Amino acid sequence: MEGNPVTIRFLDPPLHEFVPQTEEDIKKLADAQGKSVETIKAIIESLKEFNPMMGHRGCRLAVTYPEIAKMQTRAVMEAAIEVKQEKGYDIVPEIMIPLVGEKKELAYVKEVVVQTAEKVKAYYESDIKYKVGTMIEIPRAALLADEIAKEADFFCFGTNDLTQMTFGFSRDDAGKFLDAYYDAKIFENDPFAKLDQNGVGKLMDMAVKLGKGQRPELHCGICGEHGGDPSSVEFCHRIGLDYVSCSPFR
Repeated sequence: MEGNPVTIRFLDPPLHEFVPQTEEDIKKLADAQGKSVETIKAIIESLKEFNPMMGHRGCRLAVTYPEIAKMQTRAVMEAAIEVKQEKGYDIVPEIMIPLVGEKKELAYVKEVVVQTAEKVKAYYESDIKYKVGTMIEIPRAALLADEIAKEADFFCFGTNDLTQMTFGFSRDDAGKFLDAYYDAKIFENDPFAKLDQNGVGKLMDMAVKLGKGQRPELHCGICGEHGGDPSSVEFCHRIGLDYVSCSPFR
């Protein structure tokens, strides 16, 4: 990236998405771990959730398993320091903690990140700088953005989840009934493709004002499908966001 800012989002999907599903892969994992197939199957079964997108994911993983955040921080910091040493690039990794809804949650995970990062820096005798920020994707985080900004170097709006949680629609299932909403003229557009500026946008606008009121230099961006929609990008510019991030094909 040669000195460009690089944001790394920490693990976000629910844990069950990381475990093997086929008999062959389960057997491989069992052999590698020195455990029985039955034991591995029982662990996999225990990770299943009724509503995984609102379950044990994002920063909640790092609260229950701090070793995951330590491992990721070490990987990010070691890679950044090694590239800086080998290539001479001025790198400032930006570590992003997803799914935060409470200031103490961010503070807890941030402490794990900072302690680990400082150990890596000491080991390499490096003075590399880094930032720790968060995703604003839970309505509560938008409402309490001034509190959360005390612990965050930057905000990035995860508008896929923020839309899902603000409407109470499952992004994966809403397609089954949204057509009826378009036919009845209740909705003009798919809220997951074109940002709902009235509701979700109001939360974003509030979060930017609250966050920058607490920390004027706060860097704010958007990461989600809406980052590829022109009218949504225009709205983000209007409320004072600094950048958009979207999938390459958008």
